[in-house]
Amino acid sequence: MLLVTPLEKGSSPAVAELAAFFDETLGFTPNSVLTMQRRPEIAEAFINLNKAVMANAGRVTAEQKRFIGMLSSLSSGCRYCQAHTALAAQRYGASDERLDAIWDYQSSPLFTDAERAAFDFAIAASSIPNAVTSEIADELRSHWNEAEIVEILGVVSLFGFLNRWNDSMGTSLESAADDFASTTLAPHGWDKGKHG
Repeated sequence: MLLVTPLEKGSSPAVAELAAFFDETLGFTPNSVLTMQRRPEIAEAFINLNKAVMANAGRVTAEQKRFIGMLSSLSSGCRYCQAHTALAAQRYGASDERLDAIWDYQSSPLFTDAERAAFDFAIAASSIPNAVTSEIADELRSHWNEAEIVEILGVVSLFGFLNRWNDSMGTSLESAADDFASTTLAPHGWDKGKHG
């Protein structure tokens, strides 16, 4: 159910220059960004926000940020973003074992207490209505400093935008993300749904 057709890569030179960022993170420019090119200012602002949020300024790693995005997208139901974040997590060092265990992060020995706190917060912050409790916040604060919490919530918020964008647009999933998710996420119930 594609709502708006993506433009060809390079339709906006300014967007194309900024979108080179995604060649590192995903290996391709996402169809979501190619659709945003219809209003280049939106695409440029989004890419700059993405770069700022996903930059590593503290202890929150690139892999952890992709897992936070994945769990936020799982919470909101966006299959497009689940595929992208899983692929990006692998590109940023997530092992097959951690990718497989993310579904059971609360009990898996492959994740630390700090990661569990961040992941619980991501799911609660992505829920509608918001489900962040004082207990979740206290546990988060016991492992992460305030700047790192800003980074974590920045990822959740970025994916809040992306989840709504891609599910409303019915953005078609790129073949590389589809292939990866079909192998890695499908055994856990994932399918591309409207993103075919």
